[in-house]
Amino acid sequence: MTVATEPQLRFVSGTHHREPSTLSSTEPITVCVQAADPLSRAGAVAQLRPRPEVRLLSSEESNPGVLLLVTDAVDDDVQVQLRRTQRTSETRTVLVATAIDGQQLLNAGQCGIGGIIRRADATPEHLVEVVTSVARGHAHLPGDLLAHFLSEFTRVQHEVLAPRGLYATRLSPREREVLRRLAEGQNTAQIAESMSFSVRTIKNTLQKVIIRYQLPNRTAAVAFAMKEGLI
Repeated sequence: MTVATEPQLRFVSGTHHREPSTLSSTEPITVCVQAADPLSRAGAVAQLRPRPEVRLLSSEESNPGVLLLVTDAVDDDVQVQLRRTQRTSETRTVLVATAIDGQQLLNAGQCGIGGIIRRADATPEHLVEVVTSVARGHAHLPGDLLAHFLSEFTRVQHEVLAPRGLYATRLSPREREVLRRLAEGQNTAQIAESMSFSVRTIKNTLQKVIIRYQLPNRTAAVAFAMKEGLI
């Protein structure tokens, strides 16, 4: 499969820091749609074209706010596209995939994805919601995929790292618990209620981790903590 080249956001990179977006809340988000086949692209364009929140760009126009990449799976060609985008642009990428397994999730994360949507969930409302969130510097990952991410890194920590004395504990117990619950799909309000803290306390806890490790957003903080065996 060949996918045209265009740009993107760092999903799990812990070494890059992005300043908060200055995008106006009323300014349409520029979006370029790319796909493995014309029919898939036409379908995504048809869903987004009537939406006032976005302004579609042609593939010839440069520097879209978000690249919406529609594909069946995260194969080698898609990974090359994502890495090239990550290296050459600040454009943020949302991936719409027919199916994505655990290894493909890890590959996508390493290539700097800003958001992932399953094609079955890609309604016009959900597309716009995720595109808007990613354009403003946040990230999106379905809750069950975050849970898988957590499970996989927990397994590596216990089976590979811990026996070699490589377990790291650079997070406070509260930070670890907040990130663990976030990885399981809970939102800020749910975490605050379940841990008997205020929403502000939970947000401050997350912000401290993001600043400490120079991460772009809370999803990157979860991925970083799991990758490092911290949760």
